[in-house]
Amino acid sequence: MPVQNIAAFCLFVAFTVVSGCNIPPSQWCSSEEVAKTCQVYQQCKNYIQNTANVPVNFTLYYESLCPDCKNFFKQQLYKAFKSVGSIMNLTLIPYGNAREQKIGDQWVFDCQHGKQECIGNVIETCAISILGNISVYMPFIYCIEHSSDSQPSKSAQKCASQFGIDLAPIMKCSTSKMGNDLEHQMAVRTDALRPRHTYVPWVTLNGVHTKEIQWKAEHNLIQLICETYQGGSKPVACSNLKTSGRCYKIDSKPDV
Repeated sequence: MPVQNIAAFCLFVAFTVVSGCNIPPSQWCSSEEVAKTCQVYQQCKNYIQNTANVPVNFTLYYESLCPDCKNFFKQQLYKAFKSVGSIMNLTLIPYGNAREQKIGDQWVFDCQHGKQECIGNVIETCAISILGNISVYMPFIYCIEHSSDSQPSKSAQKCASQFGIDLAPIMKCSTSKMGNDLEHQMAVRTDALRPRHTYVPWVTLNGVHTKEIQWKAEHNLIQLICETYQGGSKPVACSNLKTSGRCYKIDSKPDV
């Protein structure tokens, strides 16, 4: 069912939404968890069942030199990509807390961690566009993010060599109008977030961001993807999950 049809479907159940549901109507049927939160699970049940084998859409909004983003790549994202990537549609948006303005026919970016971060964002954006296949560009980008080098161009050289990637077209893109336009598209996608992001890493799950989703992603992304996926056949990693040794009260989890 297309998103616009979901929105139309959800209009007739709007009266059931409680004050605790701060999620747009178009996303009420995006997962079982969201539907239950918004008290429309019964109305959404058929849709959820019909899309049971559809991979979970997970999007990461980040910036290339952000220490917390690098840690998220290392501790959560890459492990999840390798172990449950078959049930996850992963999208990377390298822009984060940057700002842009147009001067002449060029977009000029101002990045939180300085000029080198802007360079890193565009290199990774170009890699996504040129390499195309996430199974190729994800290990490359992870390698850059895992590096302690503060100059992404140097990290990109080492990582390209490690994975047998032709770096020349990526670097050419990063200093061209093509790369400039591609990074502007990342800015547009970031600025279109609702609710607007207030930090990075910032994640959405099937198009939805909540404090609960963010908290789960930062603490056990594999478990979050496994719990969200409604298909009957799950990767082995989903059956090997270990539960936490603590029992948290919902209101005791840290705000993010």
